[in-house]
Amino acid sequence: MEPDYADTIITPSHYSRYTIEPIEFIMVNDLPFHVGSIVKYACRAGFKSYEGKDEVEAEKTDLLKIIRYCEMRINQLNEEGIL
Repeated sequence: MEPDYADTIITPSHYSRYTIEPIEFIMVNDLPFHVGSIVKYACRAGFKSYEGKDEVEAEKTDLLKIIRYCEMRINQLNEEGIL
């Protein structure tokens, strides 16, 4: 196992500032996949870094992911497929 496994996989810093990690909140509340993904990206927006992106671009990436999951759910509700 890699030395940073616990920090990178189990308790990533972009989630560790919360009393309850988003994944635990999502699972305990049995949220649908799209809602869980929206919660996850909303909680880490502005706190997760991406290689090659500055802080602003990294935050925008996660915010755009939220929009994408919303769009996919709307497409599904409109019976237009998902993607």
